[in-house]
Amino acid sequence: MTLKRLFIQHLRNLDSIDISPSEQVNLIFGENGSGKTSILEAINVLGVGRSFRSHKHKPLINHQQDSFTVFGKVSAEGTEIPVGINRQANGTATFKANGALVPSAAALASYLPIQVINSDTFQLLEGSPKVRRQFMDWLVFHVEPGFFQVWKDAQRCLKHRNSLLRRDRMDRFELATWDKELAQYSEQIHAYRQVCMTKFFETFYSLIQEFIAIEGIELTYYCGWDQNKDYASILADSAEKDRRQGFTQIGSHRADLRIAVKGFPAAEVLSRGQQKLLVCALKIAQGYVFSRLTERRCIYLIDDLPAELDEQHRYLLVRWLDSMGTQTFVTGVEQQILIDAWRQLPGTEIKLFHVEQGKIQAVINSR
Repeated sequence: MTLKRLFIQHLRNLDSIDISPSEQVNLIFGENGSGKTSILEAINVLGVGRSFRSHKHKPLINHQQDSFTVFGKVSAEGTEIPVGINRQANGTATFKANGALVPSAAALASYLPIQVINSDTFQLLEGSPKVRRQFMDWLVFHVEPGFFQVWKDAQRCLKHRNSLLRRDRMDRFELATWDKELAQYSEQIHAYRQVCMTKFFETFYSLIQEFIAIEGIELTYYCGWDQNKDYASILADSAEKDRRQGFTQIGSHRADLRIAVKGFPAAEVLSRGQQKLLVCALKIAQGYVFSRLTERRCIYLIDDLPAELDEQHRYLLVRWLDSMGTQTFVTGVEQQILIDAWRQLPGTEIKLFHVEQGKIQAVINSR
């Protein structure tokens, strides 16, 4: 799965850009503030409906305009599928795929699976469980067709249950009805996640030995409640405590991917450099599992590669990306440093793009 054409209009400082990317490697260089990261943002918007910097859409719109548009042609199994998104300053959003309107950004996401590696990737170690839950659910969403509907149903039940908990007089019978339904959906979500995480762990542990020499790295999937107990019983037993707090404290919405080194949280014991390598390994492992389970490939967006990895590990990351056959978009300030990372792969098709003051120009690559 590759992006064959990318058109961006009025997104941040990008006035109008229309490029035909390489199906393999696209290196985007330019000074800070030139618009490099904005191009990656636009691709992310095309894939998931929002920027990886923020969920807010208004900051993405050029201050002189009232909307932005991102359009692309996605090549999948020899077929080109046009996809596009337009967002207005008033919040109106239009999503299209293959000439037809699609109801949501989630529906759009299946056309363009995207992985991002940037400074925010550290949140996998330092951030809240929500960040790691989203990381897990990216894979589950893309490989388990039934997951998203079950997840939405669980969110609906959770909303109703929390509303009941906040009432002055809680209706125990009505609460029990929602508990039963929430337990059913939560168990299904757990089953989906558990299958995917088992396969993810297998791939991660085989890759990490090559990427980073740290003993005792351990990943643990926590489903959100004590697995030795029936979740429906847990909900019933915690009803009074939940009522006092005003929300449901235990469940699949509290799931986490715990990342430890010899029993301690990885963020507390690893150096910044080791953390960089670990989060890259997590992202690469997810791409491998996605490809193996779906026979498709996701697109990697890597913002400011030189800042994230030293020279040795840039080469290793590049070899992994090359072995996956994935399309990659990489930004950096210096052209030569970006090129050097791929110098050992002479057969790779590389396109160079120079960005300056919101305008982009293709550069002949002589390597």
